[in-house]
Amino acid sequence: MRCAVLGDPIAHSLSPVLHRAAYDALGLDGWTYDAVRVPSGGLAAFLASIPGSGDGDGREGTWRGLSLTMPLKREVLDLVATRSARVDLAHAANTVILGGEGGATLDNTDLPGAAAAIRERYDGPVGSAVVLGAGATASSVGLALCDLGAREVRLLARSPERAVDTVEAIRAHASRPEVSVGGLDEAATGADVLVSTVPAAAQAPDLVGRWLGEAPVVFEVLYDPWPTPLADAAHAAGRVLVSGLDLLVHQAALQVEAFTGWPGPLPVMRLAGAAALAARTSAG
Repeated sequence: MRCAVLGDPIAHSLSPVLHRAAYDALGLDGWTYDAVRVPSGGLAAFLASIPGSGDGDGREGTWRGLSLTMPLKREVLDLVATRSARVDLAHAANTVILGGEGGATLDNTDLPGAAAAIRERYDGPVGSAVVLGAGATASSVGLALCDLGAREVRLLARSPERAVDTVEAIRAHASRPEVSVGGLDEAATGADVLVSTVPAAAQAPDLVGRWLGEAPVVFEVLYDPWPTPLADAAHAAGRVLVSGLDLLVHQAALQVEAFTGWPGPLPVMRLAGAAALAARTSAG
C-alpha cells in the first residue's frame, strides 16, 4: 500500500521518517510512504493521476493515504466532498484517506493532535491564547485551544485582512469564543498559551521579545529549523515549550491509524523523529 505527504516545499518533511517507523513497528510489509512535491494549484492533477485509489483492495501499488502540508490544506476542500466534521469546522484538511467504496475522505488530525501535544506538556488552565499567523494550521490549533478551554483567541497576522477563514472557523467552535485580529508586529499580552505558526525567518529579535510576553506556555509548531528564535527565547525564559515535533508526532499517529486501522506507535515515532532531527542538526 502506498502513502505520501504532499506539499511545497516538502524536502524537509519528517513525515516519511515517522510513518515508515510506524509501519515497521506494526509489521506492515509492503507499505511505503514518500514525500512528493505538489505546488499550489497542482493537487487536482496529482489526485487524478493516482492509480487504484478507489478500489482499496490491498494490491501492491494501491494508494491508501495522503498527508497534506502547506499550501494544500485548504486547496483540497474544493476537490474532495466527503469529510469529517473536524474538516468543516477548521476549513482545512491535512489527511486524505483513499480506497474503499466511498473513494476519498478528508480528515483533520492537526486539531486533536495539537490538543494532545499541549496536554502532554501542560495540564494547567487555557483561558486565552494568542496565535501568530492565520493560515490553515493556525485555524486547527486555535480550535484545539478552544477544545481545551480557551474563550479568547487573538490572531496576529502579517495580513489581517486575509485572516477571514481562520476567524470564521474559530468563532464557529461550540464554545463561541471571542476572536480578534491584529498585526504581526503587535505585542502578545494576556495569553495563557502563545502559538507560533510563522516561519523562523520572520522571527526577528525585536518581534520575539514582543510576542513572548508573560505567556507560561509557548507552542512553536515548526520543527525545522529547530530551535527557532522563539523556541530559543521561550526555553531561556523557562516557559513550557511545546514543539513542532510534538504536534507532528501526535497528528501523524492519528493518520497512521486512519490509514492502517492500527493505532500509531507514538513512542517509536517520536524516537525516530527526534533522531532524524538530531542528525540534521549535527550535519548542519
